[in-house]
Amino acid sequence: MKLGVLFSGGKDSVYATYVSKKYGHEIECLISIFSKNKESFMFHTPAVEKTKIQASSMNVPILIQRTDGKKEDELTDLRDAIKKAKNKFKIDGVVTGAIKSVYQASRIQRICDELGLVCFNPLWQKDEEIYLEELVKNKFKIILTGVFAFPFDEKWIGREIDKKFIDEIKTLNKKYKIHVAGEGGEYETFVVDCPLFSRPLNVVGKKILKEGENSFRLEVEVK
Repeated sequence: MKLGVLFSGGKDSVYATYVSKKYGHEIECLISIFSKNKESFMFHTPAVEKTKIQASSMNVPILIQRTDGKKEDELTDLRDAIKKAKNKFKIDGVVTGAIKSVYQASRIQRICDELGLVCFNPLWQKDEEIYLEELVKNKFKIILTGVFAFPFDEKWIGREIDKKFIDEIKTLNKKYKIHVAGEGGEYETFVVDCPLFSRPLNVVGKKILKEGENSFRLEVEVK
């Protein structure tokens, strides 16, 4: 099938793209939603504007839609973006990186149904520990761009997801119920290299912003 990918630049959407290609599908475009609302229920926000650089490294066109990020209203903007992708790139379906979020998956499914598109969720209900191990095994270089829960602190920002990270996040899961893959919104990520990229992205500048006791975001510059 010819597919468009709902693409945030984080581990889930990039890995979902990778898996979709493994299944033999053609990735016709990426669809990125730039939300003004940092607390958006639907869309990943840290470093999302860097998706244009990722798209360039993937040699895949990107369609960008901006939204104020108001709950439910943002779905109209998402529908508009998917409809544009269908008309411009003649896609048959949409890929999501949804793993556990019924809120996200059900709303995207509804939009796809309305537009006559297949909704493809290749990571749905995947075991989170196995998932992180697959990312490392498949040479995904991923950094944390935000942490939003106790006991995270500034030291976690910019860390790479590697074997040490996986061991530590599993410990936090047992002790504090932190979702291993950040499915509860505990952390967000950005992919700087993976097999889909023609070249790795270079981090040339970064700034850490404190937003709360256990809430930090990373403003990152890449090229």
